[in-house]
Amino acid sequence: MRRFVVPVIAFMVVCAGSVAPSAALSAAAAPGGGMTSPGSALSVSSELDLRRYAAAGDRAYELGTEDGRFPAMGFHTRGEMGGIWTPPVKLLDGLWLGINGQWIGPATRFTSGFGYVQMALPATGGVRLGRTDFAPDGRRAVEIGLTLSAGSRAVRVNLNVDAHSELMSAYPWGFTAPDQTTFNTPDAASFNGRQLVFTDTGAPPVAGAPRHDWAAVVGAAGLTPASGTTGAGFRGPQDPPVICPVGTQPDKFRCDDTAYGKGAGGELTYPVTVPAGGSRTIWLTVAGSDQGLASAQAQFRAASARPAAELAAKVAARARLDAQTRVSLPGDPGLARSVTWSKQDLADLTQQADNLTIRDTEQGTVYPAPLATVPSIRFEGAGYPDYPWMFATDQEYTVFALLAAGQFATAEAGLRSLAQVSVIANHDSGKVVHETVTDGSVYYGLNDEPGDIDETAKFPDAVAMVWRWTGDNAFRDQMYAFTKKNLRYMIGLAAGDDDPWPKGAGNVESSVLGDKAVDVAAYTIRGLYDLADMAASKGDTATRQWAGSHAAAMIKRFSAAWWMPAVPQFADSLADPGNAQLMQRWWTGVTPMEAQLYPGGTPGPGLAPAPEAVAALKLRETSCYSGAYGLYVEGGPGCDPGTYPGHTQQAYTLNTGVMAVGLGNYGLLGPGDQQRYTDDLATLQLGSVAEQPGAMPEIGPSPDFAANVSQPFNERSSLDQAWGTYGVLWPVVNQQLGVHPQLGAGLLEVAPDVPPGQSSVSGSDIRAGAGAIDVAATRHGSTYTTTVTARDITAGLACTLRVGATLPAGARIRQVTRNGAAARYAVRDTSAGRQVLVPAACDGRPWQVRMVAA
Repeated sequence: MRRFVVPVIAFMVVCAGSVAPSAALSAAAAPGGGMTSPGSALSVSSELDLRRYAAAGDRAYELGTEDGRFPAMGFHTRGEMGGIWTPPVKLLDGLWLGINGQWIGPATRFTSGFGYVQMALPATGGVRLGRTDFAPDGRRAVEIGLTLSAGSRAVRVNLNVDAHSELMSAYPWGFTAPDQTTFNTPDAASFNGRQLVFTDTGAPPVAGAPRHDWAAVVGAAGLTPASGTTGAGFRGPQDPPVICPVGTQPDKFRCDDTAYGKGAGGELTYPVTVPAGGSRTIWLTVAGSDQGLASAQAQFRAASARPAAELAAKVAARARLDAQTRVSLPGDPGLARSVTWSKQDLADLTQQADNLTIRDTEQGTVYPAPLATVPSIRFEGAGYPDYPWMFATDQEYTVFALLAAGQFATAEAGLRSLAQVSVIANHDSGKVVHETVTDGSVYYGLNDEPGDIDETAKFPDAVAMVWRWTGDNAFRDQMYAFTKKNLRYMIGLAAGDDDPWPKGAGNVESSVLGDKAVDVAAYTIRGLYDLADMAASKGDTATRQWAGSHAAAMIKRFSAAWWMPAVPQFADSLADPGNAQLMQRWWTGVTPMEAQLYPGGTPGPGLAPAPEAVAALKLRETSCYSGAYGLYVEGGPGCDPGTYPGHTQQAYTLNTGVMAVGLGNYGLLGPGDQQRYTDDLATLQLGSVAEQPGAMPEIGPSPDFAANVSQPFNERSSLDQAWGTYGVLWPVVNQQLGVHPQLGAGLLEVAPDVPPGQSSVSGSDIRAGAGAIDVAATRHGSTYTTTVTARDITAGLACTLRVGATLPAGARIRQVTRNGAAARYAVRDTSAGRQVLVPAACDGRPWQVRMVAA
């Protein structure tokens, strides 16, 4: 896993619709230091020099601080993970703006919008200033728009633009062999009369290192500079730079570069006239490529041709994403706002990298010849700034969020990419690789490494869930052979033992754990049922029987092997000799409750029996296991009879999300249960506790981890991490709204569960198959009403709709009507409660089912 205590700030108000960036800029310039959010924008004005931000597209991204500066940040290559990137190469350490030789002061307000960020800047040189940054999708470029506004008189100024390059590959890092002290080579800078041009061409003095040809271009759209200068410095107000040391030497809280840096600098000066009473926006383009200067220039021309139109297109695309999975939660508006911004988070972290050379680095200890090349991968990046590449764990958990958000193409592409790299790096063994950098370097998860085998077990489930939500049989067929090898690999890890539990590290990589991990066991069972479901749909009887029998055998022995009633918890791991139960309070002990099974193709929330699950979950809600911002990665002693003294009380957003889903699987949705954890995530994402408003952080402030803003810039956790969105989108869409597509089998079930203390939940344009559904559910006393409209689902798919609700366990049904008439119904008892389901049709008509319990 990857690696914070401040008071909670109230939620910001977020409206559902999108706003023009100009409106957001006006908001950003509003006075005061509080949090504001006009329309689809969130603003903050405190501690901007300590808060990082990301402005991201799918081919490039920018990382700086919200005051408009670019400090060194990140730890993989210390201090070099920020700036401007187009994977797999970094382009610039930063870009700085001045007026008439005076550097523009720090921003006074920062705004996150849908697909862009904005900063209100202090007036300089007689003009009012604002800045809009974004990365156009499909372009290897970042655009920075400086808007200058004049008073009653026209103003002529000189706009000064400093840029400092750092053409550097995403791998190796500062602590690998080789490292960037030897791998990074010096940049060259030139001025061609229109642009600053930075190049880095050649081969590092490292055995086996390939020759490279990297370039970055900086200039203004449609303008010719009056002058251009190059040299060693040119960092605006951050010149001369504070340099942080490399390696394990003591770090500094804030610096401007590190001793890894071998970049170059330059300055452009543009004469600009601003009309009286008017405004003018100067668009600065930073473009680059790892395919040479000609490619970088092509990217520059494409991005700088119509930057305002590119911004409009970006905002429109993000508005379309926002229009999917629109939810109304009157009893939990903060969570509804978090759904809105989680959809944007997922888009911000959607990444593409091309021309990868796959090489197995054995945790950074070797740099061998590449095994193969891959033309392109597209995936859900894990987090900024230190994890923007492809991780199996993040990809597999965020598949659930992507499906709930309707971002099907990203879900499918990410799994295809993960399988493609895994087949090459692990020689088609079936094992899924853990971590792949955007140049193709595989850091961990190889056949000869003990972990993280939970990722291999999770892969078939991710594929099956995509197939169920999309009905895409071609995708199932493309992934099917690999998913079979995944489970054969997992079962093979238990061969020779007298028990069925695969040996190897799961998500938690710790020497104190036994060699059999509970998350591995839980996810292997789930994956076997998923494989059996897909096999049945393909008529592969042998695989269906093989997978189903192994799953059933493991289920039969699960509680006896893992449950510790005296605690009460499931063991984190089993240790030899004798499969001794170890309980060290790791978050993975929640996975038996979080895993949703599909035995016989029927959804069943939770693997653990309900009495064990509820007892375990209630203990996890105590102060030893959970804090102000969620579930700890490793709880502490004092709330159970366990004797293990260790603790890592850090509230990762993934842990919190898994806890939220686990509670939902057992019908525990109320304020003291699931709502507590989903609101923890929403508070981190929407308030001023974390760094960028609207971005889901990796870790919340916790007893064993201080708030990011108090940490040195090179030692922080991610400011934006995709996996936390799982704990927002899935509980709302799958559990509260009850959307359960099984379109691979031609079935769509909707059985909402309105949380205690609330009377209604609803959602519109929730994607399923080729179309979408609208869901509205109410609960008044013992009367439950659900209205569903399923539009254009089929497109060649069979679709049977079943509509109902999830009632309390054991509820007696007195009356059921469909569109006002008595209706036949089916009852399914689950860990979440008693589901009542009424047949309807995917025909675009509204179907209302009313259920009255005795």
